[in-house]
Amino acid sequence: MDYITELAEKGVVARQAARRLATLSTAIKNQALYAMADALQQHHAAIVAANAEDISRAEAGGMPKPLLDRLLLNEARIKDMAEGLRQIAALPDPVGHVVAGWTRPNGLAITKVQVPLGVIGIIYEARPNVTVDAAGLCLKSGNAVILRGGSEAIGSNTTVTAIISKAAEAAGIPAGAIQLIETTDRQAVMAMLKLNKYLDVIIPRGGAGLIKTVVENSTVPVIETGTGVCHTFIDASAELAMAQEIAFNAKVSRPGVCNAMETLLVHGEIAAEILPSLLERYHQAGVELRGCPAVIQYHQAVKPATEEDWAAEFHDLILAVRIVDCLEAALDHIASYSTRHSEAIVTNDYHNARQFQQQVDAAAVYVNASTRFTDGFEFGFGAEIGISTQKIHARGPMGLPELTSIKYIVNGTGQIK
Repeated sequence: MDYITELAEKGVVARQAARRLATLSTAIKNQALYAMADALQQHHAAIVAANAEDISRAEAGGMPKPLLDRLLLNEARIKDMAEGLRQIAALPDPVGHVVAGWTRPNGLAITKVQVPLGVIGIIYEARPNVTVDAAGLCLKSGNAVILRGGSEAIGSNTTVTAIISKAAEAAGIPAGAIQLIETTDRQAVMAMLKLNKYLDVIIPRGGAGLIKTVVENSTVPVIETGTGVCHTFIDASAELAMAQEIAFNAKVSRPGVCNAMETLLVHGEIAAEILPSLLERYHQAGVELRGCPAVIQYHQAVKPATEEDWAAEFHDLILAVRIVDCLEAALDHIASYSTRHSEAIVTNDYHNARQFQQQVDAAAVYVNASTRFTDGFEFGFGAEIGISTQKIHARGPMGLPELTSIKYIVNGTGQIK
C-alpha cells in the first residue's frame, strides 16, 4: 500500500471512530486504559524483542548513546508505561466538564463545556513510549489519534500499537481510534501535514528540525512543542551542596531529553568555590565542557564555547558554562538564548527567586529544583502529549485538559432575533 492510500484510509477510519469515541462513558474509557496497561505487561517480551531489533539498527547507523537511551525499552520501562496508563485512568475525565454557565436577559441558557478536539495527529521521533502516552491521553480525552513515529522505532511502535489497540477495542473502544502510520517513507510526514479533511490538529514531538518542518509546512493547525535549551543559574547566595546536586542532575541524569540542562550559569562571586569541583564531577561523568574565557581557568578539560553553543540543544553529554556577574546578566543571557521550555535558579535570596520567576519567560520556572521535573508524569498528569512552549491554547506539559476544546450549549424557549 502506498503512503497516500494508507493515510487516506486511516483518516477515514479515525474520523468515524472519533464521532463514537467523543460520547463514550468515562467507565468504558477507563476500562480500556486498564486493559491496555495489562496487555503491555503481559506482552513485554514481544515488545522487548521488537525493540532490540530497532536498537541494533540504530547502533549500526551510529545513533548517539543519549538517543539510544530514548529508544530503549526494557521490562522496567514498559512497566512505567503501563503505570502511566493507569494514572491516566485515575484522572478526572475532562469531556463534558462544565466550565461556566449563565442565563441571558432574554432567557437563553448558555453552558460552556469541554469537548474533544476530534482526530489528533502525533509526529514524533525515536521515543516509543510516546506511542503509549499519546494513545492513552487521546483516548481518555475522547480523541482518535493517528501516530507517526520515527523510522528508528518502527518495530517497537508497530508492536506496541497492535497490542494496545487490540486491548482497547476488546474493552469497547471503536476500531480505528488508535492507529499508526506504518510506512517509513519520509514523504508520508509531508502528506500527513496536509490532511485537513481528517485531522483537527497536529502535535510534533522531537528536535528542532522536526518541529520547524511541521510548523512551516502544515496546513493542519499545529500545537507546537518546543526544543529545550534549558538553563540553571547558580546565584551568589546558593547553598553550594544543593547547587551541585541540582546542576549535575539536570545535565547528567538523561542528557537526551528536552528538559535536560544545556547551559549552566554561575554567579562570579561563588565561581571559585563551586566550579573546580563541579567541573571535575562533570568531567568524570564524561561530560564535554565548553565555557566562556572565565570558566576555562577552573578546569583543563573546558574548551572555548562558541556563539552557537549558547543556543544549542545538545541532546548529549555536552554542557556550556558561563560566569555572569549578577542576576540581571543571567536574565539577559536566558532571554537571548532560551527556547522558553524550563529554566531554574538555585538561590537562598527570596527577592532574587521572585525576580527570576517573574521575569523569565518559560513554560516552567524553577527555584531550587532540577529542570528535569518538567514532565507530565512528574506534574501528576499521568503522562503528557508533549511540552508546549507556545502561548496559545496550551503551555507546558500537556495533559488531558489541553486535549479538549470548547462547545457552547445554548437552550432557549423560542427566542428569535
